Order: sequence, then C-alpha cells, then structure tokens
Amino acid sequence: MADSSSPIPLLAIVSALHRVLPAEHPADTVLSHFFRTHPKLGASDRHHIAETVFATLRRLSYLRVLIAPYDTPRAFAIAALIKLRGVPIRAIEHDLGRDEKEWVVTLKGAHPELTLSEQAELPPWAVTSLQGSGMSDEAILALGRGMQRPAPLDLRVNTIKAKREDVLAQLEREGIAAEATPYSPFGIRLKDKIALNKHSLFAGGKVEVQDEGSQLLGLLLAPKRGEMVTDFCAGAGGKTLLLGAMMQSSGRLYAFDVAEGRLSKMKPRLARSGLSNVHPQRIEHERDSRISRLVNKMDRVLVDAPCSGLGTLRRNPDLKLRQNAESVAELNTLQRNILQSASRLVRVGGRLVYATCSILPAENQEIVQAFLADNPQFSLLPVNELLAAQRVDLTMPDEYLNLTAHQHGTDGFFAAALVRHDY
Repeated sequence: MADSSSPIPLLAIVSALHRVLPAEHPADTVLSHFFRTHPKLGASDRHHIAETVFATLRRLSYLRVLIAPYDTPRAFAIAALIKLRGVPIRAIEHDLGRDEKEWVVTLKGAHPELTLSEQAELPPWAVTSLQGSGMSDEAILALGRGMQRPAPLDLRVNTIKAKREDVLAQLEREGIAAEATPYSPFGIRLKDKIALNKHSLFAGGKVEVQDEGSQLLGLLLAPKRGEMVTDFCAGAGGKTLLLGAMMQSSGRLYAFDVAEGRLSKMKPRLARSGLSNVHPQRIEHERDSRISRLVNKMDRVLVDAPCSGLGTLRRNPDLKLRQNAESVAELNTLQRNILQSASRLVRVGGRLVYATCSILPAENQEIVQAFLADNPQFSLLPVNELLAAQRVDLTMPDEYLNLTAHQHGTDGFFAAALVRHDY
C-alpha cells in the first residue's frame, strides 16, 4: 500500500513512463537520467515515480489487459497507482478529467481474465520454452509470481575488513532493520532501502551490495588461500571481490571481461575492498591470446556467462521487453563458446563453475549437458555436498544449483560445478 499522505506526482509519473516504456535502454538508467533532468523533484516525488514505474514494468501484461484499449503511459500510470500501489482515487482525482474519473471507478473493480503468460508476467516465448522443458503450468506461475515482488536489498560483508555479527550490531545501533541471510554466511538483508552509498560501512569497504544468490555462486567455486583463480566474465566485479575475500587476499585472482566500461566500475569497489590479489584485465573475446598463458594452470574458474537475465526480473523487469527467442539463441552460441574456452584454463583436479542469472534451461542445463558430451574429461560435482562443505543449509533436488525468488528469496540463479579429470 502506497503512502498517499504526500501528493502523488501523476504528471511526472506519466512523463517518466513515456521515457521508460519503449524499453530501448535499461529502465534504471532511463529513470536516473529523468531525475537528473528534473532536479526540482523532491525525495517523496522521486519515491512515488520510481515505485510506480517499476510496479508498472513488473505487471505490464496485466495492466495492458486491464486498460485496453487505452495503451498510453497515462493510462498505465493511473492503473498502476490504483490497482498495484493501492493509492485511493481521491489522491489523484484533482488531476483527472471527467471521463477519466468514470473510467477509474470502473477500473477499481475490474478483474480481467489472463493467459498463463500474462499471469506469470513472462513473455509467451519464455513460457513455451519452460513448458518444453517439462515445467508444469503451476510451477511456471509460481516462478513468475515470485519475480513480481520487489527484491530486498542484500549486502555481502567483506570478511577482510569486518565480521557479519559486528556489521549487524552497528546497523541495529543505527536503527536500520537488518537480518542475516538464511543461506550465505556473508549475507545481510535490509528490511528497507537506504542510501547505502553514503553509509560509512559502504564507504569503508566493509559491505557491498550483492544478492544472496550471487554470493552462493562464489561459495560453490570455494577458492582457497594461495590458489590460482579466474573470474572469466567479471563484469563490475561483485563476485570477483567475494572470491578475493574468500582467498583472504592471497594467491592470484584474474578478472577478465570484454567490456572496459564494466571493468572500470570495479576499480572503486576494488579500492574500497582492501584486496591485493585481484588482477583485472580486458580481453577482446573468449579466445583472446592473453588467456592462453593460463591454460591448464587455474585451480578454479568461474564462468558467470552473459545471459538473458530473466532471473533478475524483480530488479530489472524491463529485461522481458528487451529479450526474445532470437536473442537467447544468439546468447546460447556465446555461452557455449565461453564455457569451452574457459575450460581450457582448468588444471587437472581443478573446478569449473558455469552460472547464469537465467531461468531458461536452454541457457542452463542444456549448455552444461552439451559441454559434458563434448568434454568427457569433465564431470559434474554433487552440488549438495559442495554447499554442505561451505556450511550452507540448502538442499537441491538434483545436481544443479537452481535458485528462485519464490522458493529461496533470491534472484533466479543457475549453476553447475564441474571437476576436470586426468583423461
């Protein structure tokens, strides 16, 4: 239920949706630009705008059916405020025309019939893919509904600089409601969103923002002190920093990525972290010659592969508008190539973890199974045993890590752990 005690900036919400709904660029980027170009908006206005925009994106299919045939940013904004955020009609009626007032009354009591895709808020092509993998309609609906709720703010404690219990104690002293995450021994979940980038814990490198599911990927790789480790698709370095801390800033940790922009975002995070064992390096592609010198030398390699990102719809609901079956097919080719190239780095007895933030088997199990068929020197490691060894109280029904919002309270993550044999 939205707080309607402060005025609802309907016109500004409509203006923001007008920029976001084409889905040509990430919604958070577009919204940040919108706020920069509207500096007179107060904190309350910004809150209402952001909450309504993201509520609209999370339930876009439902709203589209609800408001038909009025498929406009203004209709989306009004419907999202009334039907999703629980704003009373009186809070916006001064901004409504006569016809709109009549429409809103009808809208408030409307309960349209929805297809499975519309109920789950997943693209029809994705639903078809999940059904083709054997997932029941009930399971698809549960999966989709779990991602329609806003994600919490998860933190990872940097164990080089702090202990989780000390960070929790400080947050409690400051009146910030927080609790330990149920699975990750490094995780903290905040009850409310705060301006973390201004907090001393963040500025001092004691905590980083990282979903608990992402933390569990690092625990599957389980790097040790003094080892040679590669984060093959490091991005902005969230998992890299976790791996470095698990290694207690010893050994060598290579952080590769093809995008200089993503790696540049790692620099301030790395500086805050206090780690000295991380070596970021941009590569041209997955078979860059600079990788060749590391062939057969790595104790552990993490491949957090580029993917559709459909497991992160709680945070990035616009991704479902910017992906399609054809783009996923292109990603599948890239995923296969990256995994094959990264596997060359693993020494005999070493561990390879393939992971995505996707819910689609085509990006997950199917990639791993095809790789194993072509590479008999690798075999799956039992994920439950690996989790137990890290004191993670979590059991999977098969050999893969499959995390979902509705079952585990995390983003959707997939991972497979493999070991290389001497044959």
